[in-house]
Amino acid sequence: MKRLLCIVGSMNAGGAETFLMKIYRQLDKNEYQMDFCVAEQSKNFYEDEIKLLGGKMYRITPKSKNPIKNFNDIRQIVKKNNYLYVIRISQNSLSSLELLAAKIGGAKKLIFRSSNTDVYGKKIEKIIHYLFRPLANSISNVKIAPSKDAGKFMFGRNKFTVINNGLNISDYAFSLSDRKKYRKQFGIDDDNRIIIGHVGRFNVQKNHKFLVEIFFEYHKHNENSELWLFGMGEKEKEIKKMVKEFNIQDSVKFMGVKKEINKIYSAMDCFIFPSLFEGMPNTVIEAQTSGLPCLVSKNITSDCNITGDVCFLPLSDNINLWIDNIHFNNEKRREKQFNYIKKANYDIEDVVKIFVEKVYR
Repeated sequence: MKRLLCIVGSMNAGGAETFLMKIYRQLDKNEYQMDFCVAEQSKNFYEDEIKLLGGKMYRITPKSKNPIKNFNDIRQIVKKNNYLYVIRISQNSLSSLELLAAKIGGAKKLIFRSSNTDVYGKKIEKIIHYLFRPLANSISNVKIAPSKDAGKFMFGRNKFTVINNGLNISDYAFSLSDRKKYRKQFGIDDDNRIIIGHVGRFNVQKNHKFLVEIFFEYHKHNENSELWLFGMGEKEKEIKKMVKEFNIQDSVKFMGVKKEINKIYSAMDCFIFPSLFEGMPNTVIEAQTSGLPCLVSKNITSDCNITGDVCFLPLSDNINLWIDNIHFNNEKRREKQFNYIKKANYDIEDVVKIFVEKVYR
């Protein structure tokens, strides 16, 4: 059996982690396994599922706390367990140091997956990224990305493979029964109530402040509307405070992380995603599969427009432009949308075949 060691910050419900889990669930466990090396010391969202699937969880010292110890932890794990296949998923080329540690530990197949088209944080973060980009390219002998833009950001002119953020398409297809079930579960008894949705970690990148501002202005003229926010993160308290200051707390629901999010999309009417940058947003693909019209920022790669129902808008002060483009699809149109996703090779079975070929062989 071939075992792949995945080095990630955590295995919580983020985009990169969800990508790995979608792959992991579909793998033939008689031939391939995936183990996970994380810096998150508390219990991870996917931890129980990983163990049920036969995977191992290793905890290492966070790089921010002790970079030398972090490096040695990875090297020792790889050496002790004879890992030949190691993947690092990151938006910053500095993370290539973890692949270097794996190489010193004996790993032969060193895979780097670029996860974004920019880095967030201070200006120094971007400077560090460009300084270490040559190392990321020289250390990795397999280079993958979720989009062309994400690949170019990490690998420049070097050759890389785009592997789509695949999904079980049928699981995300629009369902009228799911729509009724989850709207009722979340206290909606009015078929005409408008639900605007967002799924994403509460951090600077996802731009929740701008999203709340959009909804605040929209809600002024459409009181029979709600904003559902799914996810967790360090900015959640700040956004809750903002919602309270706007006095719209009765119309904004903080949903946390839901395992059945694939079905909950059916209960929404429109999806808004004003991120500052993205590699290839999983949730925008998922929302389209459920037939939702999506309003996203122009900073997001155009590759995410699979169904033709994604509207790209600028992150300017002209919030009315966003409000004017909020629209809804009828049931028949929503039911047909998942066909576009399948034709675009986002079916998880197709994605897994490419992943196995690039990573394990």
